[in-house]
Amino acid sequence: MIFRFCLFLSLCGLFSCSSYQSIFDGDSLEGWKNYGTEKWYVQEGMIISESGPDAEYGYLATAKTYKDFELSVDFKQEANGNSGVFIRSSIEGTKITGWQSEVAPPGQHTGGIYESYGRGWLIKPDPAKDAALKFGDWNTMKIKAVGGQVTTWLNGMEMITITDEKIGGAKGSIALQIHSGGGIKVYWRNLKIKEL
Repeated sequence: MIFRFCLFLSLCGLFSCSSYQSIFDGDSLEGWKNYGTEKWYVQEGMIISESGPDAEYGYLATAKTYKDFELSVDFKQEANGNSGVFIRSSIEGTKITGWQSEVAPPGQHTGGIYESYGRGWLIKPDPAKDAALKFGDWNTMKIKAVGGQVTTWLNGMEMITITDEKIGGAKGSIALQIHSGGGIKVYWRNLKIKEL
């Protein structure tokens, strides 16, 4: 019995023993805020994002802010599919400050980390890892942010790990993006977070 308890404590040290909490209720956009004129709506338990008539950048961000966490998000791209998941972000109008885990068509660095209105690309995955992306089908992206270290996974494959002092000093919303240019449609579901 003592051995089992010690094993449990050891595992809790390696993996957070708290459970994931849903940040999307499957029925509404309660707890989220829309930035811009692009389309965000709920249908059949999914958040659907589409380019609007302005074909500009758009964001859907959590009202709550987060610091250290593990995030799991399912996405499916249709048409262009250029999007992203921002962490520790803040938004004014459609200008976002934060770090994006890229969601993009094949060959465009899905899972890499891009800093908007700042340093640009901080790290791109090895091009061979792009084979993990199932374009036009459901994918699972996981993002772990602890202090200045961020790791992303796509369908179970580790895409990048980066340690960055600027990321480490930030706290902010989780935000989904629609890229500018028009013709973009992305489906989202199973948005879950585990605060660490």
